[in-house]
Amino acid sequence: MKSLLPWFALALALPAFADEPAPADPLSFNIGVFSEYRYRGISQSRLKPALQGGIDYAAANGFYVGTWASTIKWIKDAGGNANVEVDLYGGYKTEVAKGLTLDVGGLYYLYPNNKLKDVSGFVDANTFEIYGALSFGPVTAKYSHSTTNLFGNADTKGSGYLDVTANFDLADLGMPGMTLSPHVGHQTIKKLSVGSYTDYSLTFAKDFSGLALSAAIVGTDADKTFYASPANGKLLGKTTLVVGLKKTF
Repeated sequence: MKSLLPWFALALALPAFADEPAPADPLSFNIGVFSEYRYRGISQSRLKPALQGGIDYAAANGFYVGTWASTIKWIKDAGGNANVEVDLYGGYKTEVAKGLTLDVGGLYYLYPNNKLKDVSGFVDANTFEIYGALSFGPVTAKYSHSTTNLFGNADTKGSGYLDVTANFDLADLGMPGMTLSPHVGHQTIKKLSVGSYTDYSLTFAKDFSGLALSAAIVGTDADKTFYASPANGKLLGKTTLVVGLKKTF
């Protein structure tokens, strides 16, 4: 979404030195498969496997854009017509003080041709959120605020999600390439208290030169009726183990 011309011009203008590291590539891709797609603790794929992938561009000045997609089942289960979620996002990330990083931006959740507004009790599933995050050391605190209705729920504009996540590198413990990531978050849905809940997870990941294997314990205290799958009645926020394999290049 951003031009690569500045990086190309820089490569032509500067001489190459064998002992200097090459600049980081601003463009990256990822693709993965997971035992299910959990978002904020709730299964988007009816507790079934999901295929995911994305593209990111991070400029040297701190601005970034990207897109990411995953297969889903919840909209069709609710009576709509979308098989995929496509996320479009962009923002700015910078160090505001020594060791303290600020990240602000916007995220649009697109469910192509979802037709959820044609189903009684729902509105269009497409959702836009703005967000802000602060990171210090391994810990990041983030708040996301919806400027539209939230994921097809009527009259929910202004809903918010607050979460704290930490990422610990286990290399110093003799486990190079391994990370441990605890997380806790709270989703508040405006004018729909039964839909509000807390989620939590603990993720262990191992990187093999860009190929990451992960295992996460994910759970919530979500209402068992509100978050029951229309397809089979199973709780979409139940505690479970999610495993995945993702390649970044």
